[in-house]
Amino acid sequence: MTTLKDNRPRHQQIADWIRDAIKEGDFGVDDKLPSESELSGRFDVSRVTVRRALQTLENEERIYRSQGIGSFVKGGKAVQNTLAMNDFMEDMKLNSLEAESVVLRNEIEPAPPAAERHLKLDPGTRVFRLDRLRLADGEPIALDYTWLPAFYGQLIVDFDLAKRTIFDILENEYDIAITAGCYFLHAENADKHQAKHLNLKPGNALFRMDRVSYTIKDKPVYYQQRYYRNDKFMYRMRVERNKDGSGTDQSSMPLREIKAKILKG
Repeated sequence: MTTLKDNRPRHQQIADWIRDAIKEGDFGVDDKLPSESELSGRFDVSRVTVRRALQTLENEERIYRSQGIGSFVKGGKAVQNTLAMNDFMEDMKLNSLEAESVVLRNEIEPAPPAAERHLKLDPGTRVFRLDRLRLADGEPIALDYTWLPAFYGQLIVDFDLAKRTIFDILENEYDIAITAGCYFLHAENADKHQAKHLNLKPGNALFRMDRVSYTIKDKPVYYQQRYYRNDKFMYRMRVERNKDGSGTDQSSMPLREIKAKILKG
């Protein structure tokens, strides 16, 4: 059994292990990788975690998967893509901070228009709403409003939502993989409710991040609005331009990296 470290998400470490094995020649082009079950046993993780690792490698074009048969090493030059879709706890751990959450609201309500649109719901559909204050090393850093279709809401409602994330519950308790996300980034001013919980004054700047998270076949699982303190948070992005200097089409400047960075002091 291979022991994983606590300072990085498990699926990323498994993906690193497979990348290294391919680089060292342990697996050649078109060689079959260990099965999900074998990898799950080797690293003592759920098969959902293994699937996230394999999905990462497939997105990088390092492997290809054949339904019912397995995963295989892909030929040609791999595309390096270090994008990671983390939950709040993972982001805080990567910043060496202790994450905490306080549940402020936990109820069923009619979906607001934005949630209807992103979750592909009929008007008037009732959804599960979860509001949480997010803390890093005991200091308020963000405020979340999350809406889930009733099916997913009833799966998480009985868990301790102050200590466990939606990712964690769905993936490790129900084997429902979160496979993709769509992000919308905004700048806004804090209203009275947000200012109160984030220890700010009304009108102070906030960094707003909306996210729609999806499971297999692009089925939306939840829509979330997260409001970060502008003085405590930033995203760092890295893009690369073609070596020949031509950067005119969309494929010429691929997004290589996006990381959450907590501002200290």
